[in-house]
Amino acid sequence: MSPEHKSGMAGLSILALGGMGRWANGYVYSMAEAKQLIEGLTSSALYLGSAMTASSGTTLALMLTLIGIVRRMDQDFDMPLYRRINRVSMLSTISLAGSVVLLLVLTLPVGEFEKMPVQWYPLLYNILFALVIALSALLVATVVLLYGTIKTLIAGITPSEDV
Repeated sequence: MSPEHKSGMAGLSILALGGMGRWANGYVYSMAEAKQLIEGLTSSALYLGSAMTASSGTTLALMLTLIGIVRRMDQDFDMPLYRRINRVSMLSTISLAGSVVLLLVLTLPVGEFEKMPVQWYPLLYNILFALVIALSALLVATVVLLYGTIKTLIAGITPSEDV
């Protein structure tokens, strides 16, 4: 199975797990319940968003370094390796943008809103939950694809090694 397929499967697995988690939570029926769920989700989502922003930016910088290393090596690498590096960079860029959106949504002063429509809080909870799950799946897919790319690079450098 190619690293791209493994990456996609890993990401879909996380999405499925998140969907099952949302199903297990049930549906939010009142504004008070939704507010409590939002407060519980906010602190972990804040850490996730911050960590993903930092890691995505770092991954992008490292992909530039990796391209420079690959080009300077005597080994000839095929286009699939460059495509994988491009995909890792693209997924990291999407992760960075998504985590910034998550952090922006988290800046809303949820507990201080007065006279909000009843459906506002469950909607905000669903949006936050979906962002957390989607970004988690994207992070896992990126890491799996990055591992496959590094494995290919190592195999190209040391073909006698069984990687």
